[in-house]
Amino acid sequence: MTPSQPGNSDEKAESRSALLRVLGTIDHGLGIIERVIIAGGVLAMAVLMSGHVVGNLLFDQGIPGTYEVTEMLIVVITFVGVGYAARNARHISMSAIYDQLSGRWRKALLILICLGTAVLMFYFADKSIDYVMAIHDRGRSSASLNIPLWVVYLALPVGFILAGVQYLLTAVRNLVSDDIYRAFNEKEEYDEVPPEAEEGNGNDARRDA
Repeated sequence: MTPSQPGNSDEKAESRSALLRVLGTIDHGLGIIERVIIAGGVLAMAVLMSGHVVGNLLFDQGIPGTYEVTEMLIVVITFVGVGYAARNARHISMSAIYDQLSGRWRKALLILICLGTAVLMFYFADKSIDYVMAIHDRGRSSASLNIPLWVVYLALPVGFILAGVQYLLTAVRNLVSDDIYRAFNEKEEYDEVPPEAEEGNGNDARRDA
């Protein structure tokens, strides 16, 4: 039998750490892009709507195209926000079966969910690219400001791609880590119920009885 080499485990741990550092850099860069787009969109909406209201009050004339631009910004914020929600594990999840599992089965189901959702996000991205191209070919533009609508709807494939990448990162993180991660940097943890709360619930139950 060939004796096991102690250096093998160290090399695996080092390669795993290097992989996580690379993925962490990608995740950090995508996070910056998402935050800039979402924060910039929200700030632009606030400034534009405030200026429109002030203009109506003081000069009886608002900023032309305000509502049109606001609708466009809502589209951008909504779809880029899909990637942001996935990155921070703030999305809606149906976890009736998942919550009944523990250990390796729980992690295996989470990895399967992440991979399946990533495939779905990339599928949506592909279909949304076709939609954007169709709008581009038709030359559609906004009514007031004549802004090409395909530029606005680029947020659809961008958002779906960002979400798909985040789910892939989460799947890889769970494959190479011992703990369970709901997102790349969001470890799954459950808060324990304080003893005071348990005693309070017991007292309430006795009073009701």
